[in-house]
Amino acid sequence: MSISHPLYRGRFAPSPTGPLHFGSLVAAVGSFLDARARGGEWLLRMEDIDAPRCSMAAAEDILRTLESFGFAWDGAVVWQHQRQAAYADALLQLQKIKQVFPCACTRRELADSLLATDGAAIYPGTCRLGMAEGKKAQAWRVRVSPASASAAPIVFEDAIQGRIESDLSRDAGDFIVRRADGMFAYQLAVVVDDAAAGITHVVRGADLLLSTARQIFLQHCLGLPAPFYAHLPVVVNAAGEKLAKQTLATPLDSKRPMVGLISALTLLGHKPPPELVDASLDELWAWAIRHWRLENVPRQRALPVAEKSIMQETS
Repeated sequence: MSISHPLYRGRFAPSPTGPLHFGSLVAAVGSFLDARARGGEWLLRMEDIDAPRCSMAAAEDILRTLESFGFAWDGAVVWQHQRQAAYADALLQLQKIKQVFPCACTRRELADSLLATDGAAIYPGTCRLGMAEGKKAQAWRVRVSPASASAAPIVFEDAIQGRIESDLSRDAGDFIVRRADGMFAYQLAVVVDDAAAGITHVVRGADLLLSTARQIFLQHCLGLPAPFYAHLPVVVNAAGEKLAKQTLATPLDSKRPMVGLISALTLLGHKPPPELVDASLDELWAWAIRHWRLENVPRQRALPVAEKSIMQETS
């Protein structure tokens, strides 16, 4: 399943559940610049595996928006909804090594579970040793309990956030890789897709740090290499909420790409000189690629931004 590539290969992987917003732009800018500054490739993947929440209209809007901001990706766009067979093969591999187990727990039964830092329920292990009599499997979960031979703490060195250590049995519990509705879970799909594309570096938001620990665990189980990780500060609103469709984040203005890009670069510790305010998109990108240094990115996990002021910062 692993593919070896000598080049730096990064990627941007939005979920087409709505239009891109400023938080999306920051993640895209960071991953794009880190790839281009190192002479690497930058791939684009549509994470549309959660079919009920995604739409082709949103995906097409994302592609148009990226193009209007001057992003250029390498190769064809990868669509997760077309890769079900690959995810099924990975699940079968996990089943063969008994690293997963069927789970009959419903959301209602897990409603009182503790929550992980990313808001997911920490699985209490109800079905780990077998389902209760008369119960029917609802999902498949990866076994990360202390009894598992693979359950040592996950430790990795993040290029921005530093040393990260996670005990998955405490921080997440046995997490889902195939949902009760039959759809494959994000964690499994991402691991399979990154390996198939030969992704060497993942630059994304710090809200995914716990997901990274889960994904490294799956990489170990499936015998796949782990990319290098760099987690950018997440853009949050005045209430401390991550900018998202659910928090009514303002869509990007495709007619004013320079303003958004300069704001994103400034937040990432790379404020362009004043003379670039009136420059072309190509000139701004050329400057950003020449000056990009990952060590200049703020080390915080979250940075508050007043959305209404973003478009006024360069006026």
